[in-house]
Amino acid sequence: MKTRTLKKDKVNIITLGCSKNMVDSEVLSGQLSANGIKVKHESEKLDHNIVVVNTCGFIDKAKEESVNTILEQVELKRDGKLDKVYITGCLSERYRHDLMKEIPEVDAWFGTMELPLILKQFNADYKAELIGERMLATPKHYAYLKISEGCNRTCSFCAIPLMRGGHVSKTIEEVVAEAKKLVSMGVKEVMLIAQELTYYGLDIYKKRALSELLKHLSDVPGLHWIRLHYAYPSKFPLDILDVMRERDNICNYLDMPLQHISGNMLKAMKRQMETQEIYDLVAAIRDKVPGIAIRSTLIAGFPGETRDDVEQLKQFLEEVRLDRVGIFTYSHEENTSAYDLADTLTSEEKEARAQEIMEVQQEISYEKNQERIGQEYKVIVDKLEAGRYLARTEFDSVEVDNEVIITSEEELPIGDFVNVRITKAYDYDLEGEVV
Repeated sequence: MKTRTLKKDKVNIITLGCSKNMVDSEVLSGQLSANGIKVKHESEKLDHNIVVVNTCGFIDKAKEESVNTILEQVELKRDGKLDKVYITGCLSERYRHDLMKEIPEVDAWFGTMELPLILKQFNADYKAELIGERMLATPKHYAYLKISEGCNRTCSFCAIPLMRGGHVSKTIEEVVAEAKKLVSMGVKEVMLIAQELTYYGLDIYKKRALSELLKHLSDVPGLHWIRLHYAYPSKFPLDILDVMRERDNICNYLDMPLQHISGNMLKAMKRQMETQEIYDLVAAIRDKVPGIAIRSTLIAGFPGETRDDVEQLKQFLEEVRLDRVGIFTYSHEENTSAYDLADTLTSEEKEARAQEIMEVQQEISYEKNQERIGQEYKVIVDKLEAGRYLARTEFDSVEVDNEVIITSEEELPIGDFVNVRITKAYDYDLEGEVV
């Protein structure tokens, strides 16, 4: 008999994919801990006997990473270093029946909404009274706050509704209670996340209620920064910008995935918007909140994309000068409506187009950063790395945006706010000194 099985179970949770998965893992950690089970998130030590892999199934690269991670954990089980391997998340939701056959060593597979079933594997009870209780996998001064689950949009390229289901909002009371709990744990900044932020409230309040939610959240004592992620542009509720302008603790920042600008592509992607509407929307947002940082994500290489479509996208970036841009190459996803379209571009051509588009944005980012030299900003200190502090302004979200590099002889507590003057600027990062 292995001595490992005589020890009390210890669980390691590995999270892949987006911040929404991160929140799910944090909630699972909180539930396990409340049931007296030792749990860590992405522990580098091999001192656990059970692993839960929370997978991503969004695009090909994410699927490949998820499968490789599962195989690595199964190999550890074969070597006697693990007793159990459990898989959850989007990849499991979508492909579990196929994966069961291919990787039979996995002990159990779970979908995205099956937390109580995962807990049953540990003879643990789902504790409904723990709403908002999480073991943060992020540094304690910031956290992601999920305000809804699922999506009702029908974008032709996206498989998320197949994996996450239809849109379901949390109540305002639930979100505010969770925010208060996070603040009590030391959180100063929350990133509001959902598959589709602006749809919030339509299902339970019969109206878009994000502006109302923001008012309640901004009244939570100790919540210094509130940041908006993943706002769908079609039928964008401009009233949220009025609240953003009025409330000091709502960051002048908006993550709004546009995906493309060409009329042909927008129609093929089923984005429910036309080219001019997007130009007008960006102008309206900037008019309501001067100085706002707009972040967007784009897709390169969608079926049928022509050279003219690429040129239109580059021209859009040059004219509108978005503050932050990320880009994906198109991934052909089964059971989406775009799957019926011929995916004729090679992966090399998709990557080349993405690179071409990002080179335009890189120059814009460099120019915008140069304009910040000499300016003073309030920043939050995220970490100390190689003797330098890494911080962010209200215009930058965690991991995806610019960082402010600070060299300081005096200690800057992690999670504190300090004022800095920008002294140097690069393509994507800034350097500053404490004022």
